[in-house]
Amino acid sequence: MEKLIITAAICGAEVMKEHNPAVPYTIEECVREAKSAYDAGASIIHLHVRWDDGTPTQDKGRFGEVIEAIKKVIPDVIIQPSTGGAVGMSNDERLQPTELNPEMATLDCGTLNFGGDDIFMNTENTIKYFAEKMNERGIKPELEVFDKSMIDMALRLHKKGYIKSPMHFDFVQGVNGGISGELRDFIFLRGSIPVDATYTVAGIGRYEFPLAMAAIIDGGNVRVGFEDNVFLSKGVLAKSNGELVEKVVRMAKELGREIANPQETRRILGMEKVEVLKGRRVE
Repeated sequence: MEKLIITAAICGAEVMKEHNPAVPYTIEECVREAKSAYDAGASIIHLHVRWDDGTPTQDKGRFGEVIEAIKKVIPDVIIQPSTGGAVGMSNDERLQPTELNPEMATLDCGTLNFGGDDIFMNTENTIKYFAEKMNERGIKPELEVFDKSMIDMALRLHKKGYIKSPMHFDFVQGVNGGISGELRDFIFLRGSIPVDATYTVAGIGRYEFPLAMAAIIDGGNVRVGFEDNVFLSKGVLAKSNGELVEKVVRMAKELGREIANPQETRRILGMEKVEVLKGRRVE
């Protein structure tokens, strides 16, 4: 069984300091939380960014500042910007962080009701457009799926050449409007991806650690972090993203799974070594 890849989603776009005072907004706070997660065992930092007042943004400049600051402290970590943005943003607005040529970024594979009148729009043409931009820039997509139909969409676009092998999925379970976080549904999603694909599971709220346990046992990978859950246990707020990662590491050790470092993560996910040259990524 491969080593366990842990992703830390350190802040998200919705969770606020009112939910947990340790949620990061500023550049310095993002660095603190990224380092706490990395030191605990995370090899991927899933990144949203905020303005200092907590307002989420896809601004390329803000992403660049946060990424540069994190890389100064933990240069080998994999930073995975979100292209989800916020409801109502245009495609190019959401894609701004990919202009920084990160190693990896998220690619949402379907439209979702987010509660009330909010609809997270990802049409087939949007998904194709995002995939083409990531292919052009040599970015590894993490395929975000909130339901089984989104896996089917990703597989169909894979056959058409938009999404390349090896495919890496993120099962986001427990979001209002998406598939539940029950073990039954994890098994359903897990059985729906190709045998040569890899996956991470992100359980929302109370589903975070039960689904982490299932993925550890199955040989998959785990995402935790304030974006998904702010509690270490029922009623106990986590003091940092690092505490959430530490809990997964303890679980993995009990079950005999070693933790992957960033270099091992790149190998497991089939990520090519690239470097930036005059604004272009080359092998």
